Amino acid sequence: MSRWRKFLRPGSADALPVADVMQFEPLARKRLSQMAYDYLRSGGADEITMRENRLGFDRLRLAPRVMTDVSKIDTHLSLFGCELEFPMLLAPIAYHRLFHPEGELATARGASAAGAALTISTFTTTAIEDIARNTRQPFWFQLYMQRDRDFSKGMVERAVAAGAKVVCLTADTPVLGCRYGQLAFHLPAGIECVHLRGLSAASQVTGHQTQGTKIYDNLFDPSMNWNDLEWLRSAAEVPVVIKGVLTPEDAARAVDAGADGVIVSTHGGRNLDGLPATIDALPRVVEAVRGRIPVMLDSGIRRGTDVLMALALGARAVFVGRPYIYGLAAGGAQGVERVMNILRDEFARAMALTGRRSLAEIDSSVLWLKQAGETPDQILRPPVVGA
Repeated sequence: MSRWRKFLRPGSADALPVADVMQFEPLARKRLSQMAYDYLRSGGADEITMRENRLGFDRLRLAPRVMTDVSKIDTHLSLFGCELEFPMLLAPIAYHRLFHPEGELATARGASAAGAALTISTFTTTAIEDIARNTRQPFWFQLYMQRDRDFSKGMVERAVAAGAKVVCLTADTPVLGCRYGQLAFHLPAGIECVHLRGLSAASQVTGHQTQGTKIYDNLFDPSMNWNDLEWLRSAAEVPVVIKGVLTPEDAARAVDAGADGVIVSTHGGRNLDGLPATIDALPRVVEAVRGRIPVMLDSGIRRGTDVLMALALGARAVFVGRPYIYGLAAGGAQGVERVMNILRDEFARAMALTGRRSLAEIDSSVLWLKQAGETPDQILRPPVVGA
């Protein structure tokens, strides 16, 4: 624990000597093994998608409004019956004990102290009941569907019994992407995925190999399809949202299939490379959904202004991923709390500086139009080379 303790300071997380979430990554790198750092930082293949997630936000500009009396800023949001203090949730990320000895317990305490909701991964290294006891905020459960549906149902029922308010089905990983930065990855002795205890060996036999192909993984079900959504909703008995929706066709299909919400995500750029930025895909998904269910955004959030831009383009909320894990690695619960406090402060400042006092006042007019009559979709188009 000593390598984490030397970073901590007495008092609140705001006493940590970090004012910018981007400063947490180099601090975390000093405290992580090369294997753990590579697992966290890397993306799929050439990491084009991972970089594009940031470039998408960098292409956008904001339109400030002045003299609007922003003496009171309200960031509260009601989502699936959860009362959130601000529209940012912690994204599901695996293996927290790989990054800090207290793992998900520290994450839960830090998120709770910051007033942030947490999404617990299928690949949690801490029992969900223990995580639940360490947070005062709503939490969600993320599911990777297993081939053994009874086992999947048991995981969901356990999560809901512990207090999970929403089940988040990850739909974009029938197989893993080409994660070349993670070839040395392994779980150290003493760390395990506690939710997968008891998964029978028979259920882990792939049964999906084809001649000359080894793309399938025992922990993901490539046969999962839209028919499974109705089964999951009946098993969960809480709202079910689909994570990994990127096209308007899938967004419309999700609505028709009974999803309670969708999350526009590229899996943090860790799976299929060559995808567009999530912020570029967001307006088309919002248009396809037509307000029938909430749309959320994941991947690439690094600033409070990113949150404002996503809400301006129709997202109800966003998910923060790598930044809070860098905070966890650097400073445990206080690091997680500090990351979320910084982003919350940046978001409130961005609202004030664009003349928005509540989430209801955030719309596409927050974005700078390069020319009269420009639409959000046109704003997001990258410049034509040579134009």
